[in-house]
Amino acid sequence: MKIPALTAAEMREVDRLMIEEFGISLVQMMENAGRGLADLARDLCGQGSARDLKVVVLAGSGGNGGGGMAAARHLVNWGAQVQVVLTKAREEIAGVPGRQLAVLEKLPVTLRDGEQVDQLPKADLILDAIIGYSLRGAPYGEPARWIELANQREGPLISLDIPSGLDATRGVVEEPYLRAEATLTLALPKTGLMEPSSRPAVGTLYLADIGVPPSLYRSLGLEVGPIFDSSAVIKLG
Repeated sequence: MKIPALTAAEMREVDRLMIEEFGISLVQMMENAGRGLADLARDLCGQGSARDLKVVVLAGSGGNGGGGMAAARHLVNWGAQVQVVLTKAREEIAGVPGRQLAVLEKLPVTLRDGEQVDQLPKADLILDAIIGYSLRGAPYGEPARWIELANQREGPLISLDIPSGLDATRGVVEEPYLRAEATLTLALPKTGLMEPSSRPAVGTLYLADIGVPPSLYRSLGLEVGPIFDSSAVIKLG
């Protein structure tokens, strides 16, 4: 089945239509993204179970970070030992990502403000939820520092939607950019993920269902079949 790809602008329109026309909230989409990321992390960890898996989630302050925090919650519920490193101070994380953070504060999750951490904690698996498809220009400040630290890691790394530092539309890698073993993109692949220039960042590409109705895609002139008929997460290559 042919799967079309979207630019960042087209994905923003999908998100807008989901909320304004279909009444599917950002919370619902974030939950689906987080569950997909947690499922893929469990599948790729090599032990067949999340129990006692040591996971570090690098979480930004936007929707991508909120998805990472949702994944952290699922993993800790499944028995993993989870640390979440925030690239902004807690009080700066607001909106729906702030709600995800508020839930994590009630769970046995180690939460760390990135500015207070000098190196990446040791882990079996690292999840990149720093910057999503909204990147404009090269990362800087705390996000850039954590991208550089993540690239010095020993364990495998999975990026959510887009490896941090990659231009979602053009496939241009901005310095610094994160080098992932796998990327779980959401809804439909982004055009930049399909460009040869993105391969050093993307690794193996997977696609997760966040609940977009086929009729929404048709309103944008796209024909998307039941691509998730057998699984909510599929491998693209």
